Amino acid sequence: MEITVQQLKAKLDSNEDFHLIDVREPYEYEEANIGGQLMPLGELMDFLDEMEDWKEEEIVVMCRSGNRSGKAQVFLETNGFENVLNLKGGMLAWQNEIEG
Repeated sequence: MEITVQQLKAKLDSNEDFHLIDVREPYEYEEANIGGQLMPLGELMDFLDEMEDWKEEEIVVMCRSGNRSGKAQVFLETNGFENVLNLKGGMLAWQNEIEG
């Protein structure tokens, strides 16, 4: 499943309880981020132990365009995470539609 940038902004604005994971590289995260936890896609496997308690919780994964986060979504679902949403359009869509 996907989530739009507008839906994500509404969740952030209302302080909903969910995990926001940014799977971009550190240099991309430093350029612009919206407060997600940085877990680069290539290192996602290394974070599985600390994410163990999140298997039934809502997780939103994001990247630059939605491609890498789509891969992260499949990886997490394959590893037993039940409620993973991919940010449609990623940071590019956020910058275009939210930041304008």
